[in-house]
Amino acid sequence: MGEGDSENSFGKTTTQPEVDPDRPRTQKSSSPTRGWRFYTIITSLCVSSCLVALEGTVVSTALPSISRDLGGGEAFLWVPNAYFLSATAFQPLYGQSANIFGRRWLMISALVFFILGSGISGGASSMGMLIAGRTIQGVGGGGCSMLIDLIISDMVPVRQRGAVMGYIFGAATVCTALGPFIGGVFVQEATWRWVFYLNLPIAGVALLLVVLFLHMEYKRPASWNSALARVDVVGNGIFVAATVAILSALTYAGTEYSWSSWRIILPLVLGFVGLGLFFVYEQTPWCIEPTMPSKLFADRTAAAAFFLTFLHMLLLYWEVYFLPLYFQAVKKSSPTRSGVQLLPTVINLMVFAGVGGGVMEKYGRYREIHAIAFALMAIGFGLYILLDASSSTAEWVIFQLIFGAGAGLPIGVLLPVAQGALHEELTAVATGTWAVLRSFGTLWGITIATVAFNSRFSDYDRNIANSTVREKLSHGRAYEYGTRAFINSLADDPALQNQVIRAYSDSIRLTWEVATGLAGLAFLVVFAQRRIQLRTELDTEFGMVRSPANTDEVQNESEKGEVAEASA
Repeated sequence: MGEGDSENSFGKTTTQPEVDPDRPRTQKSSSPTRGWRFYTIITSLCVSSCLVALEGTVVSTALPSISRDLGGGEAFLWVPNAYFLSATAFQPLYGQSANIFGRRWLMISALVFFILGSGISGGASSMGMLIAGRTIQGVGGGGCSMLIDLIISDMVPVRQRGAVMGYIFGAATVCTALGPFIGGVFVQEATWRWVFYLNLPIAGVALLLVVLFLHMEYKRPASWNSALARVDVVGNGIFVAATVAILSALTYAGTEYSWSSWRIILPLVLGFVGLGLFFVYEQTPWCIEPTMPSKLFADRTAAAAFFLTFLHMLLLYWEVYFLPLYFQAVKKSSPTRSGVQLLPTVINLMVFAGVGGGVMEKYGRYREIHAIAFALMAIGFGLYILLDASSSTAEWVIFQLIFGAGAGLPIGVLLPVAQGALHEELTAVATGTWAVLRSFGTLWGITIATVAFNSRFSDYDRNIANSTVREKLSHGRAYEYGTRAFINSLADDPALQNQVIRAYSDSIRLTWEVATGLAGLAFLVVFAQRRIQLRTELDTEFGMVRSPANTDEVQNESEKGEVAEASA
């Protein structure tokens, strides 16, 4: 066997990342202590993750009320998108900075930004103030999301991360799916402002727990100047500008402007050119400490895991956004009922997120989990193609259970595989890159599905006899009108109502067809991964500070950065 190869318990040859002999000694532990402090930290991270995920979708059902109260015209589009944009754009910076300034104070700062943004958003007196609050909230939310993954990686060995991450990611995904339902309840029973105010006490408790118990080891830089010199300011600046250009174009594409408009094409081109420039700059001698070093993608297992992460989030949000449209526009369900009808996906997703992580922890296998997961997602999307106005409850429940199982299995298994294929010293930048790809997957999942839906609907709306209705549904506005209220408003003309329902049903069917193909692509990508032996020891410079007799000593040691090296 070659260097780095080993024989696993199944008798198969596996590979491990080569160890750099020049690396500094790091903390090693074959059986990390999981006492009350460990579980307190995990609880605070889980709560933070759920709040961040909820904020991504909870405003969707509150937008009409927000727009009515604050005005602002077309600016309402930026209420959800400002959050996604700032969260995505700053995640690489958090990833790199975590290696320079440590995890603890960055996590505290991210929670403070999230709480501050929530307070500004809840008390907003104008649309501009609300968008500013959402932007600040996104900076904190994106940082929390990325740092949660990283802190877990510092506390749990690679092979065991799947189980912990599976439950946290599963809970967060459930919150994402339930966001529109929760937002609707607040709007109906109280006020849209509680969509944001609710974060204040809950995130405040999470912040308190982090301040009291999250003490992570790190080596304090010699000076602030030396630390700041390591920050990839130019690279992150290029990345933020490119991300803003791309996401701004996606905000208006197909709604305010057609995809062929220069207002969409120009920022998209500039954005992708900017991303290319970013990756080129990262490899130059001027970039002292790259945010996304090329070695992240040099290993095919890590590269495949990154790509599968992008496709997984793309497909998950595809279903979460368009299955409720089917329930409301085709089955004539209310927004609240459509949220309940999505529960088979939500429940199975949560259950199988834990199953996937548990299987990886017990057997060290991940390719099989990925293959089964994307096969089930492809089957689920393929079955969704059969759905129409006459489909029974049993059909859409069973189809969702299949899809939910597939979507849940890899939730906690993708990041550990990418990390396990790379040196431990790359954990922070790998986690930041992974977080960015998840965010891009979310945005492109909604975008590509919407493009497919609108292209088919534009063919069908010619068959709608009523010119007023046809005009309402044209120019990319069909998704907006896909509600029970609109469909029921056509009840006086059954023929017209059936025409509209048929247009929605067939247009949604095309999105399922495209998604089936993408899930099939993901299934094939799985086999590009090598079998690697996932580490069962922690090997990190940023582990949890060992609990001494005196708690004050823990805090002083952490803040001073006096890290005791593990004995050989």
